[in-house]
Amino acid sequence: MGILGRGMAWWWRIVLIAVLWEFQSVVCREVTVPPGPLYRVAGFPLSLPCTVSGFEGSRTQDFEWFLHHEDAEGRQIGVVSTRDRGFPYALFQERVKSGEVRVERDSGNKARLVIQRLRPEDQGRYECYTPSTDSRYQGSYSSSVVVKVIPDTLLITHSRILSGQPVIEGTELQLACAASIQSMQHTHVSVTFGMRGSTGSGSLGHNLKEIISIDRELRVTPGRGGSYEKRYNNGEISLEKRSGDEGRDLYILKISMLALEDSGSYFCEAAQWVLDPSGQWERIAQRTMELGNLSVQPLADTLSVSTVPVGEVALQPGSPLSLTCLVSGAGSWNRSALLVQWLRRGPAGGVEVEVARMSPNGVVSWGDDISSEGGGSMEKGAEGRFSLRRFSTHPADAGQYRCAVSVYAGQLSPAPSSPATLTQRSEGVMVSLKTKEVSVLAVVELPRWPLLKRGSTVTLLCNVSVVTKGPTQVEVQWWQKKRELDGKEDMPPLHAKGGILAKLTYDGMSHIYSNGSELSVDRISAGTYRLRIFSAHEDDQGDYQCQAEVWTQDPHGGWYNTGARAESAMVHVYLYARVTDLLLIPLVVGVSSALFVGVVIIAMVTCCFMKRLARQRSQLRK
Repeated sequence: MGILGRGMAWWWRIVLIAVLWEFQSVVCREVTVPPGPLYRVAGFPLSLPCTVSGFEGSRTQDFEWFLHHEDAEGRQIGVVSTRDRGFPYALFQERVKSGEVRVERDSGNKARLVIQRLRPEDQGRYECYTPSTDSRYQGSYSSSVVVKVIPDTLLITHSRILSGQPVIEGTELQLACAASIQSMQHTHVSVTFGMRGSTGSGSLGHNLKEIISIDRELRVTPGRGGSYEKRYNNGEISLEKRSGDEGRDLYILKISMLALEDSGSYFCEAAQWVLDPSGQWERIAQRTMELGNLSVQPLADTLSVSTVPVGEVALQPGSPLSLTCLVSGAGSWNRSALLVQWLRRGPAGGVEVEVARMSPNGVVSWGDDISSEGGGSMEKGAEGRFSLRRFSTHPADAGQYRCAVSVYAGQLSPAPSSPATLTQRSEGVMVSLKTKEVSVLAVVELPRWPLLKRGSTVTLLCNVSVVTKGPTQVEVQWWQKKRELDGKEDMPPLHAKGGILAKLTYDGMSHIYSNGSELSVDRISAGTYRLRIFSAHEDDQGDYQCQAEVWTQDPHGGWYNTGARAESAMVHVYLYARVTDLLLIPLVVGVSSALFVGVVIIAMVTCCFMKRLARQRSQLRK
């Protein structure tokens, strides 16, 4: 066993030596640079990475770069070295000393040659050499790549620059720049619009923001900073490429609605790209054009809404009324939609109601406040002028008027759910009307005889007297309020004086508001108005009242409500039972009593008979 063990150990030593020999023959030094040729632009940076692997010794390797000119018959020119400051040849000494040519390390075994500004004479084959740190000279110690230096033909121009004058919030902004390249090598161009935003203290800082760009493959991408991506998806920001003059492509940035965050210094940046043999796109040239400063002024600082005339307007009934809403400082009139409303509050105050409105698309609609008898119009005149006209004013038109303007900055056709950028109201103008002196009295009567019975017709009379000058008409309303039953109201009242039953308008039209009974209203004489309830029932009991409103004519012959009204005192209606109902009670009671007595007698007779029959059967059994 001892001899066998020593033999096995010797065998494993032989195998280990063979594996190590094979590993040394496979793992050896290798230097890698990108495949070429590489096309770069004169005046712009060159960055050549170099990697060494499979080496022995220190993890931090040294790198030396040589340039082989195409016309130098293979002669090497020392460019830069990581270990020898005297390595560069005279052609590169000053450039290396100034840092224009240098080596930048990515790691111990990775470094890159950087030439900050390429020159035409820098064209040639660049060799990356790594001095040996290995115990055996094995593998490759250098690798080279051809660099072609092409002329700088990237041009970028602008059609106009920003003046720096303040622009109102919501205004449209359009900027354009042209870019072109004239290169024998196939390259692409990308264009980016950006801005340097405000630092917050009013001055322009270095808050760089990329607004939107069109890349080398013509894909449009919004900037990720700020709200540009959301605004791009909403269609507020766009970038378009067009064919320009002299073979230049024109790139147009549009911001349909400027926001306060858009204040800043704008620029346009063009970049030239080439596809390297490695399959990666490389930016080989870049040029920036300043487009000027932009200051966006808040809409609230510029918008002004006023009403003409101002103060107070006194009119006679029937006179026309004309009010004008003046709007200024809303930005470009062909870029922002306006919603204009006319509002009115009564002479005694109260809730403000809408009289009329003009939507952003010019459609006029009237509120519940305005009467159709007087007629009116709402019109848009010159830019910023919106008029409200009443052809014939009535006392109901009196009150404080003002206009409210909602601005949809940068939106020509806002959706109904779109919020307005800003809403501002004007000062009010008081409109008063001199009315006639009118007095009115209303008295309701209920005949006391014969007694009112259920199922009969109830008649109520409303006597109205009016004292004034000129022709008048009266509108009469009838109201009913139920009496309380067992401490609870039989029917909740719709008004302080109950619920309305019927109305006879000033022009003779009747309106019945059904309470379950058949009703009628009419005028039986000059000042007497009648309410009839046919086949009255228990629900028709309660307190009744009439209300009279006086209407008169304006100079044009139109009728209007003078506002004079009177309410009568309450009159109570009680319905008695009919004679047939009184006779029915004893009849029902008598029949019920007779049936009860008969049932009792039959039960007693049956009970006694059954007991007697039971006794007879028991005797027979005995």
